[in-house]
Amino acid sequence: MRQVRRVWELSWPYFFSEEKWRARALLAAIVALNLALVYMAVLFNDWNKLFYDSLQDKNQAVFWTQLGRFSYLAFAFIVIAVYKFYLTQLLEMRWRSWMTRTTLQRWLSHQAFYRMELGRFGTSDPALGGTPDNPDQRIAEDINQFTSLTLGLSMGLLNSVVTLASFVGILWGLSGGFVFSAGGSQYNIPGFMVWMALLYCAAGSWITQRIGRPQIPLNFAQQRVEADFRHHMIRVREYSESIALDGGEGVERAQLEGRFGAVLDNYLRLIKAQKNLIWFTSFFGQAAVVFPFVVAAPRFFSGAIQLGELMQISSAFGQVQGALSWFVDSYPSLATWRATTDRLTSFEASLAQMQAPAGPAPSDASATESNTLRTQNLQVALPNGVALLAHTALVAHAGERVLLQGPSGAGKSTLFRALAGIWPFASGQVARPAEAMFIPQRPYFPNGPLRDALAYPDLPTRYSEAQLRKALEDALLPDLADQLDQWNTWGQKLSGGEQQRLALARVFLKQPQWVFADEATSALDAPTEATLYQRLVDLLAARGGGLVSIAHRPGVAAFHTKAWVLEPAAGGADARFEVVEKAL
Repeated sequence: MRQVRRVWELSWPYFFSEEKWRARALLAAIVALNLALVYMAVLFNDWNKLFYDSLQDKNQAVFWTQLGRFSYLAFAFIVIAVYKFYLTQLLEMRWRSWMTRTTLQRWLSHQAFYRMELGRFGTSDPALGGTPDNPDQRIAEDINQFTSLTLGLSMGLLNSVVTLASFVGILWGLSGGFVFSAGGSQYNIPGFMVWMALLYCAAGSWITQRIGRPQIPLNFAQQRVEADFRHHMIRVREYSESIALDGGEGVERAQLEGRFGAVLDNYLRLIKAQKNLIWFTSFFGQAAVVFPFVVAAPRFFSGAIQLGELMQISSAFGQVQGALSWFVDSYPSLATWRATTDRLTSFEASLAQMQAPAGPAPSDASATESNTLRTQNLQVALPNGVALLAHTALVAHAGERVLLQGPSGAGKSTLFRALAGIWPFASGQVARPAEAMFIPQRPYFPNGPLRDALAYPDLPTRYSEAQLRKALEDALLPDLADQLDQWNTWGQKLSGGEQQRLALARVFLKQPQWVFADEATSALDAPTEATLYQRLVDLLAARGGGLVSIAHRPGVAAFHTKAWVLEPAAGGADARFEVVEKAL
C-alpha cells in the first residue's frame, strides 16, 4: 500500500492540473482500447472452437467462412492495437512533459538547486539532510521511466483483471468437473481447470517474489552509479583545460574507471538476480503451454470433447493463466518501477522541504526599497553547523564603498552569499537595495552566442547592439565586439581574466546602483584592475549607489571608503569571527 500511495502522490497532480481534461480523455481512450482488446480475445477464443472443429469434421465451407471471419477480426485487432500504442505514447509524452516542466520550476525556485548541492557534502541542517544525488538524472530519466512504467503496468494490470473476469467463466464452463475416488466415495470438483490455474499462478507469484526481491535495491543503486559516472565525465569536459594543465589525465582516468567499475559491479549483481528469476519464469511459462493439454487430454481421447473445444480450453486457460501471471511476467518492470518511484519520491520530498526561500529574511519593504544595505541580528554558519558570525549589524549607505577583508577561510565569501540571500545556513534580516548586482568568484556563462553570455540572465534583445558593444569596450574587451553572434563555450574558451572582464561588462551593460564583487578582478594585472575599478566606481557614483568588494590586493583598497574586517571573536563569543568596521 505504501507503493500505491507514493505512486498516487506522484501521479494525481497531473490529472488534476490545467491539462486535466486532455489527460483524462486520453486515459479514458486508452482504457477503452484495452477493454476492446480483451473483447477481441474473447472473439478469437470463440473462433478457435469453430475453426478447429471444421478441420476435424473436414467441413470446407465452415473452414473458409471462419478464415474470412478471421481476416476482419485480425484487421480490427490491428487497428485497436495501433491506436492503443499511439495514444499511450502520446499520454506518456504529455505526462512526462508536464512533470518535467513542473519539477524544473520547483528545482530552480528559491535556489533549491543550489541548496541541494550544498546538502550533498554533509550538513547539520535537518532541512537539507539526506539530499538526493544527481537531480539531473532524476528529472531527465526517472520521470521518463516513471510515466512509461506507471502507464504500462497499470494498463497491463487492468487488462489482466478484465481478461480474468471475461475468461474465467468460459474456462469454468469448458473444463468440466474432475471426478476422483477417496475412502470409497466419489468426489467431483467443478471448474477444475480454473482451480488449477489459480493454484499454478499463486505458487508462481510467491516464488517470483522470493527470487526477484533483490532486484529492487539493485535497480535503485544502478540508476545512482550510472548517474555518478556520467556526472564525472561532464566535470572532465567542464574542467578540461585545468585538468590538461595539471596533467591530471591519469587521475581522472582512474576515477572514471572506478566509477565505471561500480556500474559494472552493480550491473553484474543485477543480471545475476535477473538470471535467477528468468530460470523460474521461463520454466513457468513453458510449463503453462502444455499444462491445459495434459489436463484436458483424457476427455479428448475419450471422445467427450472435440479438437475445437480442446483448443478453446487451451486458449481460455492461457488467457486466465496469463491474467493471473501478471505479477510473474511484470516483476522485472515492477522492480525498476519501485526503484524509480522511490528515487522520485525522495526528490519530491527534498524539494518540498526547500520551498521556503534560502538565506536570512528580508526586512520590511521600505528598507529594501531604500538605497542602503543593512543587516540586523545576522547569524552565519557553515554547512557543518560551525558558527562564523553571530548577532552582526552592518550598515552601508549610498556613496560608500566597503572593502570586506579578513584572513583566508574566515568566511568572507560566505558572508557575501548571506548578503545575497542565498545562504541557507544564515538567519536574521538583510535589507538590500533593489538595483543590485552580485559578481561571484566564478561567473557563469551559458553556451551559445556571446550576446547571450553578456546579457545573462536577461534576454539580449533587451539591449541594443550599441549598448552591447560599448559594454565590452568599457570592460577592455574590444576584440569581442565583433563576435556577439558567435556560438561558443565561453566559460572554457575565455581565459580567467577575460571571464572576469566579461562579468564586469555585464555590470557596465546593466548599470545597477549597487555592486557586490567577490574577487572580481583577481585574475587581472594591476593596471587593468585599476582601470576597471575606476570605471566601476564612476558608474556607481553616477547612479548614486555603493560598492561592497572582497579583495586581497592592496591596490583595490584605494577605491573604497571603509572596510569591514573579519577578526577572531573574543573568548566566549558565540561565533568564530566578528566584523570590525575601519576607515580607509
